[in-house]
Amino acid sequence: MPAPKQKPILVAAIAGAFGVRGEVRLKSFTEDPATCLSYAPFVDEEGREILHITSSRKIKDGFAVFTDEIKTCEEAQAKKSTKLYAFRERFAEPDEGDFYQADLVGLCVEDEDGQSLGRIKAVLNFGASDLLEITGILGKEQSWTIPFSLYHVPVVDIDGGKVVLHEAKTFFADDADEPVDNGEQA
Repeated sequence: MPAPKQKPILVAAIAGAFGVRGEVRLKSFTEDPATCLSYAPFVDEEGREILHITSSRKIKDGFAVFTDEIKTCEEAQAKKSTKLYAFRERFAEPDEGDFYQADLVGLCVEDEDGQSLGRIKAVLNFGASDLLEITGILGKEQSWTIPFSLYHVPVVDIDGGKVVLHEAKTFFADDADEPVDNGEQA
């Protein structure tokens, strides 16, 4: 059976026009902003090539680029908010012990005893810190979010296809068996 095609990973977005000659303003979502340029040509969410960079330069809050596909200021402005993706195989291999967040999606989640708890659906960040969204916990349909920290997730084994949660019971206690202390006195 062929390996499933990986979903492209969001690396940048078109932030609108830059100037009047058809330059496009790009906003990078990569840790090192300039790295996103090395992933071109960019693809859409389905993996179709949509943007080829012919030249680029650093500007405040991003990059100004010329492309094969966009020739006027109006065309650039019309593409504002277009998300730009790249395939994982275009990324450099991470250093030993490092990984890309995209590599976590789909990994099995286990407790410290090796019991399977579910799978990572997404890595989220709403401004404070990263969270893992986990689905299938104890056979339930709902998803859970847990802090993605070394304390809560001491083992990330990409090659083994799993992460291990520390004290998983504190996150996924069965409501029927665990009393809830809501701070009220009887």
